[in-house]
Amino acid sequence: MTLLAPQIEAYLENSSWIRKMFEQGIELRKTHGADNVYDFSLGNPDLPPPAVVGKALHAVADQAAAAFSLGYMPNAGYPEARRALAGYLSRTQKQDIQAEDLILTCGAAGAINVFFRAVLEPGDEVVCPAPYFVEYGFYAGNFGARLVPVKSKPLTFELDIPVLEQAFTARTRAVLVNSPNNPTGQIYSREELEALAAIMRKHAARTGRVIYLISDEPYRFLNYDKLELPSVFDIYRYSVIAGSFSKSLSLAGARIGYLAVNPKIENAARLYDGLVMTNRILGYVNAPAVAQQLLTACVDAEVDVGIYRQRRAAMAKVLDDAGIRYTLPRGAFYFFAESPLQDEIEFVSLLLKENILAVPGRGFGYPGYFRLAFCVDEKVIKKAAPGFRRAAEKARLKH
Repeated sequence: MTLLAPQIEAYLENSSWIRKMFEQGIELRKTHGADNVYDFSLGNPDLPPPAVVGKALHAVADQAAAAFSLGYMPNAGYPEARRALAGYLSRTQKQDIQAEDLILTCGAAGAINVFFRAVLEPGDEVVCPAPYFVEYGFYAGNFGARLVPVKSKPLTFELDIPVLEQAFTARTRAVLVNSPNNPTGQIYSREELEALAAIMRKHAARTGRVIYLISDEPYRFLNYDKLELPSVFDIYRYSVIAGSFSKSLSLAGARIGYLAVNPKIENAARLYDGLVMTNRILGYVNAPAVAQQLLTACVDAEVDVGIYRQRRAAMAKVLDDAGIRYTLPRGAFYFFAESPLQDEIEFVSLLLKENILAVPGRGFGYPGYFRLAFCVDEKVIKKAAPGFRRAAEKARLKH
């Protein structure tokens, strides 16, 4: 007898490459010891949270004896937490964002699922530039929709607007972008986003159907060269922003994120009410109470971006010395480098023999490349350098 739905059976057969490499890392550590394994597979922030987070956590603990201090609240989140978040987003997005435009969610992943539940129907399509975070396909599939990945330009990973336009159909309901991007570190320019918005408006006018633009922004604070990071609210009316504090506060396990609705949307209050409902009926009910209280106190804090900037430089030197091509990531904490072998899985296997864990590009819908997460100690990056050189030399001999 079948225990699982066919869809989930298929997902298990094609499970995440990130998790596969992570599990291989566990085995390598057992054999070689943790200090001799160089794991760049998982985007798990390793920096401690800012000191203010610890102080806020103590304050929450001191109040835990009070009645209802950790009880239910409005499904959209504590009013004071949303007010604090509204102030933060108004400053960082350079937009007038009010508490009434915001829903606190179980991470950015929860925000995207809440939005998809509210607007997608079975058979709908969500266009997404590739490479992309692999879970996006699962999120769309949760509600009977289909992710439509569209390849970005090779090596630079800029949006390929003409190719994106060809992907639009009568079933297109949304476009999902992630900037700064996981896995490439690319930051989309205002010109790229405006060109994308133009084709969305044109297609919506032709079909008579609202097409939403979803901007997934958990890495927004990791903008190493202080480039313009335009707000999608300023570019396209039917837009929403999903974000989290998993990276900026190093609170990935606290599951605190948000969904911001563009107040310029016609009848935005109706969309907002639907999102509050889906946040509840999906079983999230509300974002975690403790995490909301931490956010209220710490929304303006963030980990030291300078540490990640130094790691980016160290990783670039390692790849340069190995003769591996890449485009320097503008944000996030990943390199998406070109494989010296056409089959990147073969090269990732060569890296494995050097106890180096990387993720094949096909895991992000873009074969021929591999991802390295540099949210690890700089010593680990530098110590892995000889292994990268040896693997690249072996790859050139095979070529």
